[in-house]
Amino acid sequence: PPAAPPPPGPPARGSLSLHRAFLRSPLGLLRLGQLALGAAFWVTVAAHKYEGAAHFALFAAVLVWLLTLALFGLSLLGRWALVPWLGSRWLLTNLVHDLALGVGLYAAATGIMGYKARQKSYCNLPGYSQHCLYGAYLGASICGGITACLYLFSGLYCLSRRCRDQRDII
Repeated sequence: PPAAPPPPGPPARGSLSLHRAFLRSPLGLLRLGQLALGAAFWVTVAAHKYEGAAHFALFAAVLVWLLTLALFGLSLLGRWALVPWLGSRWLLTNLVHDLALGVGLYAAATGIMGYKARQKSYCNLPGYSQHCLYGAYLGASICGGITACLYLFSGLYCLSRRCRDQRDII
């Protein structure tokens, strides 16, 4: 008897390639800045001794950074359609992420780190012999403030695209 043909395999997906148009778009460039400055913020906080509300600042920064990394990766690969429910609303997803999470949590984290820097400002005096966290807290606060502004700019970019009835992030 003739051999039966093998069963068909799963449908082939398209090969992964970079969505270069996204990388050159304003949103792509803003995402790169957000990832770089966000990493600088949480690495600065995590590399030094921190206590109290700085735990929340670190949690907020890492959470937003990881979500931004996921949005950036999916957008760069052009695979946002794979995300259930959110993929069909990708511009709105980016808008909410930027304005609610990005600006909101980074503004709170920046305020916390600025407050902690002000508390440690006494150790910035010449001749102070103990380990001083003022510079680390101030540096984290500056990185957080700039990062919050980058999220505001990308949120406004997404909002302007949405107001012009455009459905894509580019």
